[in-house]
Amino acid sequence: MTINRKAVIFGVKGYRLSSKEKAFLKSAKPWGIILFSRNIKNISQLKALIDEIKKIFNDKNYPILIDEEGGRVSRLKNFIDSSIFTANYFGNLFKNDKKKFNLYLDIYIKQISYLLVSLGININSVPVLDIKRLNSSKIIGDRSYSSNPSDVYKIGKIIINKFHKSRISTIIKHIPGHGLAKVDSHNKRPLVSKNLNYLNKIDFAPYKNQNSLFAMTAHIVFSKIDPNFTATHSSKIIKIIRNKIGFKNIIITDDISMKSLKYSIKENTIKAFTAGCNIVLHCNGNLKEMKQVAENSPKINDFIAKKTSQFRKIIS
Repeated sequence: MTINRKAVIFGVKGYRLSSKEKAFLKSAKPWGIILFSRNIKNISQLKALIDEIKKIFNDKNYPILIDEEGGRVSRLKNFIDSSIFTANYFGNLFKNDKKKFNLYLDIYIKQISYLLVSLGININSVPVLDIKRLNSSKIIGDRSYSSNPSDVYKIGKIIINKFHKSRISTIIKHIPGHGLAKVDSHNKRPLVSKNLNYLNKIDFAPYKNQNSLFAMTAHIVFSKIDPNFTATHSSKIIKIIRNKIGFKNIIITDDISMKSLKYSIKENTIKAFTAGCNIVLHCNGNLKEMKQVAENSPKINDFIAKKTSQFRKIIS
């Protein structure tokens, strides 16, 4: 069933699938679907949308993704108020009161997971393992747990394990690290000039030895490693992710329609796979672009199929 799918995750436009979207999804057979605020009106509508997607693929465990980080990145804010539960909030608790940290985090993750499982969502795009820095872009900001790499690593590990116990899979992001970026990669191309030795000790450190089945790339140029391409398009960076950071599971691109990637949608897709990414993410729901992505995405290989089987065990 899974093996015939393409190595791509798509966003869809609205509260329901249009007839054109249904026909496209049946034909393109993407590996998964990601949901955004534009897809969410109320619980019954959202459940109907997710059921509709799963029916197309005749798969109750079909990968459905969401960004439910807490704080300002909360797609489910219509149903659950997690505005105070930023990564920074939990990072401060971890530093100052471990007992309260464990209690509050446990309650928070159980609540979020219960809602996700009830809706049929099985992958949450957390934790953000980027290092907090005062003079960097605010796109990360309070989405980071700490400026201390060791704390970010430890908190990330705890969060992944708690979500797994609650039958939700996770995505560590934005590998190999977005914390040094001074501009928002949604709009511009960030350039980081630190050398590999520094990055390996600081920004790359939280991503090492994490138990997440999925990681999402950073659309950032690390100029001392590869001045020509963002991490998503850089075979040099992907090799570092595999060999130095040691991440052996599925690498998903960040959204390939973001402006930090300088090429056409077709080229962004091809370059990501050529660099060594496993699955391409396309979020904006533009059907014309989605067709180009699908046409230039391979079917999933044995590696992705094996990891998908592991994902199914986590959520079962």
